[in-house]
Amino acid sequence: MQTKTSSAHTQIAELQQAIASVVKGKEDVIQLALITLLARGHLLIEDVPGVGKTTLAQALARSFHCSFQRIQFTSDLLPSDVIGVSVFDPVRQAFEFKPGPIFANVVLADEINRTTPKTQSALLEAMSESQITVDNYTHRLPEPFLVVATQNPIEHHGTYPLPESQLDRFLMRIRMGYPSKASEKEIVRNGSSASPAESVVAAMDAADVLAMQETVKSVKVDDSLLDYALEIVERTRTSEQLNLGVSPRGVVMLHRAAQARAFLDGRDYCLPDDFKRLILPVFAHRVVVSSRYVSTRKKSAQAEAILDEFVETTRVPL
Repeated sequence: MQTKTSSAHTQIAELQQAIASVVKGKEDVIQLALITLLARGHLLIEDVPGVGKTTLAQALARSFHCSFQRIQFTSDLLPSDVIGVSVFDPVRQAFEFKPGPIFANVVLADEINRTTPKTQSALLEAMSESQITVDNYTHRLPEPFLVVATQNPIEHHGTYPLPESQLDRFLMRIRMGYPSKASEKEIVRNGSSASPAESVVAAMDAADVLAMQETVKSVKVDDSLLDYALEIVERTRTSEQLNLGVSPRGVVMLHRAAQARAFLDGRDYCLPDDFKRLILPVFAHRVVVSSRYVSTRKKSAQAEAILDEFVETTRVPL
């Protein structure tokens, strides 16, 4: 058992190195992306254009042997362009389902908030239940299944805000941020490649990822840590500063993410820090700031500030 665990962590280290070879100076962001993968969640990357959102998604997909599809979301994209369509076969005199690009292990939903809410909703069943229903027939999606969506800040032109039901299905929302001066210099020097993610060498296969996801489920979580998380959740639901608090799905996502963080750290048990460090990326996109408390700062930053206050003023279990 110890040998299997050591082997898994060797593979994880190789996975991190493979992604870091093209996503420079973003170790924390890479760790959050891997936590999302191991926790069986979906990842939303929000930031301004040109900071490496798509590169991170492509590098994550290429870091293990799996099927990969990229969907460029535009205002004229239709739900059938995502999930597929039933086509009449004149030879068989029957309709045949032609799967869309959603049928892949890793799906990059690029600039997801540039398409209409109708097309955005095509992802809801897939992200929640790993299946698609078309013409009363249910089609299972391949496992593991991960949606990595990128979006520009809502303040940018030509964007449609994701509804709360869609946001709630993403385990995390993260930001890339601008690179450091040293990292940016390295990016410029190596900028001859049009698609740097193509150089990523796969460190494992889909079966390895599924095995790790099962191992993550067995990471121990003490009741005191759950009580700590639930106390913060309760504050989001009763605070006058928020119109919408964290959903039960959000608590489940935090629990799974904390287990995955402990696994990445080589532990079979969670620490308070596993929960504390993940509350903002897991909860911030699930809450809605009350209009009475809206300030000049962006709503997303204000939500994070409110959550940060809850974290700092809630007693951490010993």
